[in-house]
Amino acid sequence: MYSIGLDVSKSTISVYIPYNAADMEIDNTIKGLRGLYAKLKKLYKKGIDDVVFVYEPTGSYSTTLDRFCHEKNIRAFLINPKQSSNFAKATGERNKTDRADARMLSQAIVVAKEDQIKVPPYNATAQEIRELMGYYRFTVKQRVKANNHLESLTAKEGSSYAIKDLKKRIASFKKQEAEILGHMKSIISRDDTYQKGFENIKSIPGIGDVAALVLLHLFVRYENANRAQVVSLAGLDPIERSSGSSLRSRTKISKAGARVYRGILFMAAMVAIRYNDEMKAFFAHLKDSGKHTTVAQVAVMRKLLVIAHALYKHNKKYDAQRYKLHSGVVAKEPEEEKSAA
Repeated sequence: MYSIGLDVSKSTISVYIPYNAADMEIDNTIKGLRGLYAKLKKLYKKGIDDVVFVYEPTGSYSTTLDRFCHEKNIRAFLINPKQSSNFAKATGERNKTDRADARMLSQAIVVAKEDQIKVPPYNATAQEIRELMGYYRFTVKQRVKANNHLESLTAKEGSSYAIKDLKKRIASFKKQEAEILGHMKSIISRDDTYQKGFENIKSIPGIGDVAALVLLHLFVRYENANRAQVVSLAGLDPIERSSGSSLRSRTKISKAGARVYRGILFMAAMVAIRYNDEMKAFFAHLKDSGKHTTVAQVAVMRKLLVIAHALYKHNKKYDAQRYKLHSGVVAKEPEEEKSAA
């Protein structure tokens, strides 16, 4: 096995080739990667199939590399950034340069498990969904900024021209958001797996089109995440800060990950508490137990997320009767009555 270390940045990739101890820098483009692969084939010849790329998955920056490895059937070890940082410390590497990182990544192959060395998956539909969701989030941020500015101007009876123009911009942003979501639905409809996933998530009372699209994006983006990881990625995992007797604070949610997930789940939870019998009973139970309203709402958000993830993973629709029974809304029929019937 020949491990090639690649330190990925926005426009370039630093590469370390252990065969001849060569350090090189290439453009982070398909053309640049083709040139690198041609060079590797000349060096390793028949051993090219034993070449493994080692790099950190860096979101959009490593997408081109993921796609290239997938198309060329190149195996890779996608090392977690925290794991690579710990490895660098363990080996005594104090330098933090692109060249040093590429060399360190080449050596980090020793911490890879057998099932972690594989051809990276790449799905063009999933990638387009991610890009559109990023664009949607950008548009929403612009609308929120414009809306906040409008409220400020309106409160102090500011410039009528600015107020009028801001209202136009906000209306335009709303229209743009609807168009982006409509385009996402169109893309999803062309893929049976994603279309079923979208429909399964939307089958939960309280989850509408927008919430289903946002949650589908979360599950597609982190395809291999388990239940606990999905909750963490949405920033709904509880964290506690305490140390000795001097530091004691209430348990709060981490609020890690994109805010859009929590915003969407909060609105879905408000609707579900009113129209979803299970969530209504769950919320009431928490309130009766003395939980603060906010704590109970967050618990409903987390429960909606977990159910949506399970339905997506197992390709199932929401079973209202099952969840009503689970929450105690519908009493379980005694065995004697069943047999008598």
